[in-house]
Amino acid sequence: MAKHEITVRDLRNHGREVLERVLPGDRLTVTRAGRAVADLRPLPAQPLSASELVRRRRHLPDVDPNRRREDGDPRVDMEI
Repeated sequence: MAKHEITVRDLRNHGREVLERVLPGDRLTVTRAGRAVADLRPLPAQPLSASELVRRRRHLPDVDPNRRREDGDPRVDMEI
């Protein structure tokens, strides 16, 4: 995770670009008159609710266990 500095002026004038840098994980220290005044960092991802997980599961394709076993790595013991 990279950490960089950005001025209040750049934050004000280029807010969208600043957020685009923060979203993938960059931390930015906001400075005013050369002094650090704030840190910008991405928020942790929110966990999905059980109902959302069930909804997403309904859209997944069925898995054929026999075909999955054939596709597996022969060096891995699939009988565990």
